[in-house]
Amino acid sequence: MTTAERVGLRIQFDNSYARLPSRFAVRLSPTPVTAPRLVRMNEPLARKLGIDPSELATQQGVEILAGNRLAEGSEPLAMAYAGHQFGGFVPQLGDGRAILLGEVIDCDGTRRDIQLKGSGPTPFSRQGDGRAALGPVLREYIVSEAMAALASRRHAPLPP
Repeated sequence: MTTAERVGLRIQFDNSYARLPSRFAVRLSPTPVTAPRLVRMNEPLARKLGIDPSELATQQGVEILAGNRLAEGSEPLAMAYAGHQFGGFVPQLGDGRAILLGEVIDCDGTRRDIQLKGSGPTPFSRQGDGRAALGPVLREYIVSEAMAALASRRHAPLPP
């Protein structure tokens, strides 16, 4: 695992996945990027996770979101798992371009992962660089926001 500078951004981590046996993950830090900048922040989500959005918007916060620094209490790792791929069961797969920074318990008591996508190669990258282009990442963000909005409407009464 490479060593990234740690900073005191207030994130209340509760890293249950990092406490599992080593076969469930590989510990490593994200690969730093040059001149990171904030493109979009979901302020309501940050507050729900117990993170001050104004702290995330600082240069220090942006460097954490980019993987150039680690927040205190972060235990970065690439998750390993098993599943089906290309029509067959594979006993060991893993995140090829995502690094779990840690887990938090949100204001509703739900455990949430804080993960960087496209944060560099992991042992599961299959010769890729582990990076993600901005366009697909923004598309995933938009779709996830739409799905969250639809899920919240699922329980709301239909308009007359």
